[in-house]
Amino acid sequence: MAYDPNVLRRATRRLAERRRRREEEQDRRRAEIYRKVPQAAQLDRELRRTIVDIIAASLRDGSDPAPALDQVRERNLNGQARLSDLLRRNGYPPDALEDKPACSHCGDTGWVGTEMCACLRELCTQEQIQELSKLLDLGGQSFDTFSLDYYSEAPWPGESLSPRENMEFIRDVCRNYAVRFPKFLYRNLFLTGAPGLGKTFLSACIARTVSERGYSVVYDTAVNVFARFEEQKFARGQEEARDARDETRRYLQCDLLILDDLGSEMTTPFVQSSLYTLINTRLTAGRRTVISSNLSLDEVRRRYSGQAASRLEGEYWALRFYGEDIRLLRKQQK
Repeated sequence: MAYDPNVLRRATRRLAERRRRREEEQDRRRAEIYRKVPQAAQLDRELRRTIVDIIAASLRDGSDPAPALDQVRERNLNGQARLSDLLRRNGYPPDALEDKPACSHCGDTGWVGTEMCACLRELCTQEQIQELSKLLDLGGQSFDTFSLDYYSEAPWPGESLSPRENMEFIRDVCRNYAVRFPKFLYRNLFLTGAPGLGKTFLSACIARTVSERGYSVVYDTAVNVFARFEEQKFARGQEEARDARDETRRYLQCDLLILDDLGSEMTTPFVQSSLYTLINTRLTAGRRTVISSNLSLDEVRRRYSGQAASRLEGEYWALRFYGEDIRLLRKQQK
C-alpha cells in the first residue's frame, strides 16, 4: 500500500512518541522497584549482565560459545524464577521489570522485515482519514446516513427508474464497491450527472470506508490534480519540482484515487495528455479509481482525447445520477 509520505511521516512520529512514553514509564517503574525492593534491583542487574559477560569471555578465548549459552540459559532461568517470586511477594507483576514493547510483532518499530506492521498501518489509517477530512466532510458522511428522502419516486422523463430507485441502486453499488474493495467486480467507477445530486457525498462514503479498511486513499479535485502535473513538468525550482513530483506520485500509486469534478478544469492539450497518463498508468498497475463529473461520457469523448475517453468507456462502470438539485430543495425548505 502506497501511503501519502505526509501520512506515513505523521503516523511514524506518533508510533515513536508512543514508544518513548512507554520506555519512560518503564524506567519510572524500574526506578520505583529498585528503590522499594533493593534485592530485586540486584537480581535484575545480574540477569542483564550475565549473558553479556559470558559470551564476551567466550569470544575473547576463541572458544565455542554454545556451552556458555547453555550456562547462561540455566542461570537465567533460575534467576528469573527468583526475581518473579520476589516481585510477586512485594505486590508487583512477575514481569514488571521486563522491557515489553506494545506490539510484539514489530517491537514498536512499525515494520516486520520490509512489511508494514498492523500497528503502524492502523495509525496510517487514522492519519489518512484526518487528511481526507480536510477536503471532505467525513464527520457525518457514511452510507448509513445517506438519505433517499430528497429523491422523487415519480417517473423521470426518459428513464425506466424513478430518481429514488436509481439512487438506491447507485448507493448499493458504491457501498459494495467500498466494502469489497479491491475485489469488487468493477474496478473503477465513473459517477456522472448534474450538480447537487450526491456524487461528492457518495465519493466521501467510499473514501471513508476504504480508508477504514486499511487501504491508501487519495481524494482531490481535477483542478488540483492537473495543476500538480503541470507544476511537475514546468517547475523552475528544485523544491517546487520535488513537491509536485511527490504529489503526482501519490496520485499514481495510491490504492484508490478519487478524482472529483472532472471537467471543472480548463481543458488544454496538456490536461488531455495528463488525464490519459493518469488513467492509463493506474489501469496498467491494476489500481482502482473513482471519477465524478458533471459531464456525460459523450461530453467526455468530445472534450478529451479519444484514448482517454476509450479507457473510461471500456474500463469504468458509469453510474448516472439524475433528479432535482438536492441543495436547492434543502434551501427551499429552510
